[in-house]
Amino acid sequence: MITRLSSFGSHGEFRVRAAIDFAIVNICMLAVWLAVALWRIASADLTGVHAQLSHFANYYLMFCPFAALFPITFAVGGIYNRGLSGRQRAARAAGACALIGITYSVSAFALNDRVMLEHSIAVGFAVLVSLVVPASRLLKEVFVSRYEVAPRDGVAVTNRCKTVLVVGGAGYIGSILVRRLLAQGYQVKVLDKLLYGPGAIQDILCHNRFQLIEGDCRNMKHVVQAVNGVGSIIHLAAIVGDPACELDHRTTSEINYAATRMLIEVAKGDGVRKLVFASSCSVYGATDDMVDETAPAQPISLYGRTKVESEQALMAAADENFQPTILRLATVFGHSYRPRFDLVVNLLTAKAYQEKLITIYNGQQWRPFIHVADIADAMMLVLTARKHLGGEILNVGDSHLNFTLSDIGTKIQKFFPDARIEHIDNSDRRNYRVSFIKIERLLGFQAQWTLEKGILEMKRHLEAGDIRDYRNPSYSNQKCLANAGIPRHAEQRDEVVMAAFAGGAAL
Repeated sequence: MITRLSSFGSHGEFRVRAAIDFAIVNICMLAVWLAVALWRIASADLTGVHAQLSHFANYYLMFCPFAALFPITFAVGGIYNRGLSGRQRAARAAGACALIGITYSVSAFALNDRVMLEHSIAVGFAVLVSLVVPASRLLKEVFVSRYEVAPRDGVAVTNRCKTVLVVGGAGYIGSILVRRLLAQGYQVKVLDKLLYGPGAIQDILCHNRFQLIEGDCRNMKHVVQAVNGVGSIIHLAAIVGDPACELDHRTTSEINYAATRMLIEVAKGDGVRKLVFASSCSVYGATDDMVDETAPAQPISLYGRTKVESEQALMAAADENFQPTILRLATVFGHSYRPRFDLVVNLLTAKAYQEKLITIYNGQQWRPFIHVADIADAMMLVLTARKHLGGEILNVGDSHLNFTLSDIGTKIQKFFPDARIEHIDNSDRRNYRVSFIKIERLLGFQAQWTLEKGILEMKRHLEAGDIRDYRNPSYSNQKCLANAGIPRHAEQRDEVVMAAFAGGAAL
């Protein structure tokens, strides 16, 4: 997989990063060379020191091509990708450094068999560079996440292009995404009604680049306040899931569709250029074919219909000054700052742990899956992409993560061998396999989380007691909304505004 330079930021920024890595690699080599020389001096091995000095020029000439391989390999492996977190960069860098270091050591033994001192330097260099380069990524992430970079007078620079509004930023996906944005140095505004509470963002409320606007995406004043001064918008706010949407069709249509239309108008009026919209692969409905972004949308649920209507509104509004990108998300799984157990993988994992039972409904149906952290990474890629993505629809997932529901049960049972699998049929006829070639081709995106890794992650959180009872209503959109009641309008006129924006949308 080759990650395109458009994902790195400007070409100048890419060259600076590559030059820094090249310098770090050379410093590591010189440090090891000097350490070996000092060790020989301390051991009174003057002959060895003399040999080391006499062979330095030839040794360094052999080393230079290998040093250049590091930034080249980092570019090909996507390490310069701006959408990745520091930990992801560090993990990829460690693998790349180990591979090149081993290659270099083997080459040193093969090409310089008579010059023994180069062997010790080669091995020492391979070890040191595999530690230093990944560590530099982790240290940068820690620094950026903890400190505000500001001019010497102490006044922080406010850059509209580096200010992002996340509508629905306190939820399952948003709570991970906003931390990614903060780690990358963005100013982050969140508009959220906090229907599920503030717990998912509690620890970042005091961050000096984070602002929470507790408000309703259906309220014009709240939306105008949130949009003011931002350069990009990521729209996550919605009543998510078929059971939650069925509680109140009118409210679902308002939040999932009419509020999107209002956000479009406010964003365009304020000069916002980029809007990333979270749609769903459920718009494909029921089909036995492998579908891609060109396949017709055939939603069979209210939730799916509201997503299709929002997509159509965004496409109709797109122009040279307003560039919406639609992301059709695969079925999500994984742990988040706001855990959810109304998602099939998470729910079945919790049932296997707590009840020793895995209930599979319509086991032969296909679904595409994606870890919640991978969704955040994909959104970062879209946000930072330099290429034109206005008007694009991208399926977000990985072709290797298309599974039947029976496959899911089998995979979970491997982690809970005492759990029994039970098969039941019901009226849910959603069935679709999805192609994710387009997002890989345009942005170099591939999922970093396998299904097994996500199941193990959830198992560890359950065993650690982080989730006391997965049946708690706070972990389910439908149960939480049913208990709290359908969210009411902040002002009476909001209902009129929403009715106007809803237009002919099906309720």
